[in-house]
Amino acid sequence: MSGVITGADGVSRCAWAGSDPEYMRYHDEEWGFPLHGRQALFEKISLEGFQAGLSWITILRRRDGFREVFAGFDPEQVAEFGQDDVERLMLDSRIIRNRAKIEATIGNARAVLELTKDEPEALDQLVWSFAPPRRESRPGSLAELPAVTPESTALSKELRSRGFRFVGPTTMYALMQSAGLVDDHVVGCFRAES
Repeated sequence: MSGVITGADGVSRCAWAGSDPEYMRYHDEEWGFPLHGRQALFEKISLEGFQAGLSWITILRRRDGFREVFAGFDPEQVAEFGQDDVERLMLDSRIIRNRAKIEATIGNARAVLELTKDEPEALDQLVWSFAPPRRESRPGSLAELPAVTPESTALSKELRSRGFRFVGPTTMYALMQSAGLVDDHVVGCFRAES
């Protein structure tokens, strides 16, 4: 796949954004923008975990449902979820009904609370401590984008050591892209110019 695609609106974007309006909005307004804060990062980690094995557009189209059923991804509320909540969520068609991913999200909320009990910004600090140095040159095509990096592998290992699940190296690189730890907008994308 080439690096960019020009939409009907005349804007050149990373080719993965295609022509789907939701994908285009996500590319233009979210992907690669620096994301901070315990709740925002917990949501992004959770959604990236749910995305494993699926396309990101599947998650984007259900994001409002995820936010509603997971209490806005407030880790304090999600950490209180029990088996009744898991069963309730398994019946909710607004989300991806995968028991392991639902249980991981609840467990990850508990891990977030443990990590941040003495320092509210600890999740933010931990995640951003794995941001790689800024590249000297921008990727020219999607083929040049890695799926895994030493930094995403190290972040995955650190989060796993703290009890997080569904945080493999590929998932953590997707987090790094979406949360702006790396800027993978390719040459020719209008966002690459900013």
